[in-house]
Amino acid sequence: MSVDLKSTIIKPIHREGPKFIGIFAVATLILFLIWQPLGWIGLGLTIWCYYFFRDPDRTVPQDENLVVSPADGQVSLIEPAVPPSELGLGSDPLTRVSVFMSVFDCHVNRAPVAGEIAVVAYRPGKFLSAELDKASEENERNGLVFRMADGTELGVVQIAGLVARRILCEVSEGAVLGRGDRFGIIRFGSRLDIYLPVGTAPRVAVGQRCVSGETVLAVLGRDDPATARTI
Repeated sequence: MSVDLKSTIIKPIHREGPKFIGIFAVATLILFLIWQPLGWIGLGLTIWCYYFFRDPDRTVPQDENLVVSPADGQVSLIEPAVPPSELGLGSDPLTRVSVFMSVFDCHVNRAPVAGEIAVVAYRPGKFLSAELDKASEENERNGLVFRMADGTELGVVQIAGLVARRILCEVSEGAVLGRGDRFGIIRFGSRLDIYLPVGTAPRVAVGQRCVSGETVLAVLGRDDPATARTI
């Protein structure tokens, strides 16, 4: 039985990756020259770096009413929260779904819905653990507002974490994205907050694993949480 190396071992890499993989590889060679056991540790870290920057293709559900996860990771919080003021989504609480990305998750971020980027707003801040609730307010962040064809708006906030030191947003205001299109990456370990529109309930639970571009977080206009995980 043949093995498909491309799908099982060799992964596409985000354009941010090669320079870091190269740095890790050079450091590994130096460590091998110093002491072989250190070199093997360096090799392990180089492999980890390679997989951190993986950018696999995803099968995106096409129903126009679906909200898909913008990140790989675990749902860490579901609660009402006032969106960051820079998003312009009002002062009333919206349902916030937080997806925490560990250093072993794919960190490429994808559009949860199809629409125009109405707002891109960066705010500097701290680097607390992204698992903490207060990270939403105090950490460095970059917010985006997706405006759908019917005018409905949905907010997504990239939040830096304890280790993450750079948020990269690859789109600007006015860009039009399809559901599942890539819009950025955070390195290394972080979180995304999704602010669902009024009248939309999440279809995921705290602790559930998500796959960016594939896992359905919610169905627009459906606020019956009792039917969670169904469409």
